[in-house]
Amino acid sequence: MSATEALVAYEGLADRLHLVQAGIADACKSAGRDVSETTLIVVTKFHPASLVRALAELGVTDVGENRHQEAQQKSGELADLDLNWHYIGQLQTKKARQAAQYASAIHSIDRARLVEALAPIDSRLDVFLQINLTDDPGRGGAAPTEIEPLAEQILATETLTLRGVMAVAPLEEAPEAAFARLAGYSERVRALDPAASAISAGMTHDYAAAIAAGATHLRIGSAITGNRPDAR
Repeated sequence: MSATEALVAYEGLADRLHLVQAGIADACKSAGRDVSETTLIVVTKFHPASLVRALAELGVTDVGENRHQEAQQKSGELADLDLNWHYIGQLQTKKARQAAQYASAIHSIDRARLVEALAPIDSRLDVFLQINLTDDPGRGGAAPTEIEPLAEQILATETLTLRGVMAVAPLEEAPEAAFARLAGYSERVRALDPAASAISAGMTHDYAAAIAAGATHLRIGSAITGNRPDAR
């Protein structure tokens, strides 16, 4: 499917994208921030490669995926496009080096073994330290007590560039409170490396609160792509 055919097939996509972009601009204005400080990552989980091609035609350059097999397949199919692929899901250690072959950044570094698995890759890779904002150890992300040791390990790994922190706000808590904690965790990471200042946070339902708390990378899916198809 050509880019033009893809745009015709996904009627309403441009309007939804522009609406979110306007919402981001408004949230930045309210927070006293410049919209250029933010990167919109459109999450295309379960959507076909043709939708990503339509997004690229609309000027989208950053795409997020949270399933390795799907990300690997789409990035290969769309290799002719100049896209930045962000891996945002939980990543198995055994798949880490494969993910590094297509990903511009991995947002879900949450344990030492994952850092070790990425150490032998051939080129430098941007990574985010994912932090668990809940008391449930079953959720993705490092515990707050693990922030400094994990950050130091990443900083000592020559193949990795620590961009900052990442988190998902718990549904059972006001996002403002969750993102305020994340901002504090970001300060702890910046104390180790001032350049690691990025904050990957904010989704369809809470990106305005994330922007108010300093988020730089927004991971927005259904507000732009529409409802997700069933998992394949």
